[in-house]
Amino acid sequence: METSLHDCRLWFALRVRPRHDKFVSQTLRSNGFEEFLPLYRARRKWADRYKMVDLPLFPGYVFCKFDPSSLLPILNTPGVIDIVRAGRVLLPVKDCEIAGFQTLSKCGLNAEPWPYLQIGQRVRIEAGPLIGLEGLLVEIRKSPRLVLSVDLLQRSVLVEIDREWVILPKVPPSSAVFSGSSVSKLA
Repeated sequence: METSLHDCRLWFALRVRPRHDKFVSQTLRSNGFEEFLPLYRARRKWADRYKMVDLPLFPGYVFCKFDPSSLLPILNTPGVIDIVRAGRVLLPVKDCEIAGFQTLSKCGLNAEPWPYLQIGQRVRIEAGPLIGLEGLLVEIRKSPRLVLSVDLLQRSVLVEIDREWVILPKVPPSSAVFSGSSVSKLA
C-alpha cells in the first residue's frame, strides 16, 4: 500500500484466536494490509527431541496498519477476534513502539517475552544495531538487558544488549532499576 501525505492509517493491535497469529498475519499481508508479527526463536521440547521454533513475542496479537474508518475487512479476517479498544474507541499503538520492534526484528539479537514493567530506569541506546531505541534497563545474571514495551497491551520484550551501547541520563538518588527479581538502586 502506498502512503500519501494525508495517510489516515494507524497501527492497531488485533486480538486473534490462540495459535492463529501467523495465519492472520499472512492473510492480512496477502489482502494488501501492512501487518507486523514480531517473532522470537525458542527451544521447545517435543516427545522425542528438542526443536527451535519461531513464536510470537506477543501471543494472541498481530499488529496491522489501516484506516480506522474501514474496519470490516480487518474484522472479517479469519482468526481475528477484535481490535484492541476502550469501549467503542479504537486504541492505536504508537508508531515509535512499532518501529522499535521492527528494528529489533531486523537486527538478529536474542529477545524473549518479558513481564510488563512500569518502574525502572529509562535508557537510550547510543550504539550498536538498536541505536536510537529507548527502553527500561534491567540486569539479569550480571548481563544488561533492554525492555521494550507496548503500553497499550501492557506487554514487554527483553533483549540482551552490550553495556557500552547504553547512555544513562542523570539519575536522581531515589530512582530504582530492576535487577533480576529484586529492585536495586543505581550507583
